[in-house]
Amino acid sequence: MKFFSITIFPSLFECFCQYGMVSQAIKKGVLEVFPINLRDYAPKGRVDDYAYGGHPGMVLKPEPIFLAYEDILSKHGKPHTIIAQPWGKVLTQEDLDRLSQMESILVICGRYEGIDERVSSLADEELSLGDFVISGGELLALVILEGVARLLPGVLSDPESIRRDSFRKWMGAPTYTRPAEFRGMRVPEVLLSGNHKVIELWELWHSIKRTLEKRPYAIPKELSPLEEEILRAIERGLSFEDWIKR
Repeated sequence: MKFFSITIFPSLFECFCQYGMVSQAIKKGVLEVFPINLRDYAPKGRVDDYAYGGHPGMVLKPEPIFLAYEDILSKHGKPHTIIAQPWGKVLTQEDLDRLSQMESILVICGRYEGIDERVSSLADEELSLGDFVISGGELLALVILEGVARLLPGVLSDPESIRRDSFRKWMGAPTYTRPAEFRGMRVPEVLLSGNHKVIELWELWHSIKRTLEKRPYAIPKELSPLEEEILRAIERGLSFEDWIKR
């Protein structure tokens, strides 16, 4: 995959690419990252100007963005183009799954008071991190880069990790590591039991319970008979220990 960003802060991407899953994906040859410095396409590096209509603040000019976009097209072909906008669709795991199948992605990162509206004609979609405002689109681009990189073939050492990710269906179950006891807090005995069938049921129980408590709107519409039984038991106030004895 080729990942492009049009930004006035390319060093943010250069630094980010040295760490974590993104670094692994680059080293394994499944990802190339191209931070495009918008100032390289602007006379004297001037990328912004005052807004028409008396709106306060500065707006990114269309000319350098179009020039940068057209340069990418001429050298690499058309990427799937995203504009970071606060009113865009809120990014989800499903979006990252979908984007990970693309051959190339471009994120146009706004700054200041935004981007000249004419740039929207280049976009395949507009995405957002949520219903709030930050100073630029680089953080969205970096989140997409990280979220997509870990899904590329061969990047994760254990592909099972992807299948068990939160938001695949349920939120993740609680996880623990050594020591078994820390400051009076013990790892649940079931996880130390070696009974893998019961452990799987415990993890499913707590995944469903966490989803019900933290993201009730994300409960899937289609449930297996076991998931339906666990969900109803949790709603009735049963504990896992009570339920497993029945």
